Amino acid sequence: MAEEKRQHLEFIQNAITRMNTNSFQIKGIAITIVSALMAIYAATPKVIFIFIGILPTLLFWFLDSYYLLQERKFRGIYDDVAELEKNIVVRPYEMPVWKYTKKINKLFSYRNAFFSPTIKWLYLPIIVFLLLIGLFIIHKDCFTF
Repeated sequence: MAEEKRQHLEFIQNAITRMNTNSFQIKGIAITIVSALMAIYAATPKVIFIFIGILPTLLFWFLDSYYLLQERKFRGIYDDVAELEKNIVVRPYEMPVWKYTKKINKLFSYRNAFFSPTIKWLYLPIIVFLLLIGLFIIHKDCFTF
């Protein structure tokens, strides 16, 4: 493998790693914010703090999906530079992300990234949990025996 090609692949891999790190940090921040709001609720029993946690969870879900989509696009570039498909040519040190925004492929759609199992199974249970806890607290009189 030519040195130029190896270095190009390394640059792309660094971008992929940054996207992955951003995604990981977003997940941690989302969990921290929800935990903090639950702690605030425990200190001052106002149900609004539980429902407020849904908004940042949704925002982080959208942001995390964006980073996953970008990571997938860079992985597509990586595959093209590595010449996994022989009919695609990428010039040295070029990272044509735009090629993957117009590409008709489910992998490069925002919707697909949004409902990716790695993202969906983190944020969806948090939102459902917050809704159930909030509704249970509001209607706890209905559940007393």
